[in-house]
Amino acid sequence: MKKDKTIGEEDDLRPEYHRDELKGGIRGKYLEQYRRGTNLALLAPDVRAAFPTDESVNDALRSMMHDAAAAP
Repeated sequence: MKKDKTIGEEDDLRPEYHRDELKGGIRGKYLEQYRRGTNLALLAPDVRAAFPTDESVNDALRSMMHDAAAAP
């Protein structure tokens, strides 16, 4: 006797998505990116205003690292 897998399962797909549009995904498409990992930091709005790009954030952090390494 097989268990009925539909018991207790509800369709939680949002109305704006259609099941037939979700077909055709490629297995492992983002596997390499996942393995490399991603580090994200969520910036507060005031910090984001001062450092609008990832390059500006990285430059500021590198400057702080350099200053910290030079400090006695």
